[in-house]
Amino acid sequence: MALKDKRIITVAVTGAWPTRKDNSNLPVTPQEIADDVYSCWQAGAAVAHIHVREDDGTPSMRFERYQETVALIRAKKDCDICLNITSSGGTLGSGTTEEDDETRIRPIRELRPELCSFDCGTMNWQYRTIFENHPRFLERLGRTVQEVQVKPELEIFDIGMLYAAEHYMGRGILKAPCHFQFILGAPGGVAATVEDLLTLKQRLPPGSTWAASGIGKGHVPIMLATIALGGHLRVGMEDNVFYHRGIPAASNAQLVERAVRLLGEAGLQAASPDEARRILGIGRR
Repeated sequence: MALKDKRIITVAVTGAWPTRKDNSNLPVTPQEIADDVYSCWQAGAAVAHIHVREDDGTPSMRFERYQETVALIRAKKDCDICLNITSSGGTLGSGTTEEDDETRIRPIRELRPELCSFDCGTMNWQYRTIFENHPRFLERLGRTVQEVQVKPELEIFDIGMLYAAEHYMGRGILKAPCHFQFILGAPGGVAATVEDLLTLKQRLPPGSTWAASGIGKGHVPIMLATIALGGHLRVGMEDNVFYHRGIPAASNAQLVERAVRLLGEAGLQAASPDEARRILGIGRR
């Protein structure tokens, strides 16, 4: 099948928000995350979006946790999945100082994943706390990823973040063509509706690649709309801990398997990791 008929499946296995009270199958420790990522790769995921936790489940940005988790994933036999390390995993409500900036950037600079998240603005997260991405931090992150040749995945929670991305592209802090990840349905951000997804897609800079994910009950509708509109997919317990209403997902791999089936029903295929690298214009690590 031609590359134009391949779609990248990213799996966001852990995130910073869900807990085992939400779904007892959520991976938390470095070994659990690595084993889960490996199962998702076997199921058809091309990219793994990595957050880490402390053993008690609290969000973490501790470098040693990333180092251990990445090493365990890369040690898996034949596993060539692309890694996407978050730049925001432990920062909800914590504020941002220059010391925090370094904590957030260090795993990306030193571990050199293929991709990293670049959240294009600050927002009121869940109407309960502040998800802070100071302009100083974004400028430093943008310059760092160019130095170490890591492709930023521009996470867009609201339409204003698209315009912020264009601003940073115009200043050379972000280098086109960019890859955008629309996250719809986070309270405080854009709603998980097909209309809002279409609005975001229509505002993309020319030549961009894009993917989308709906949080919670918007997960499947946004996935179906994304397939119809030609985008790539993101699944995983970071965004949605249920398989059906009231039925917890048995694993992240189960969510990947559903995405693979839906692509097949549309006459498409899940991209392999190397095909994802070609689509995104990145090299193998």
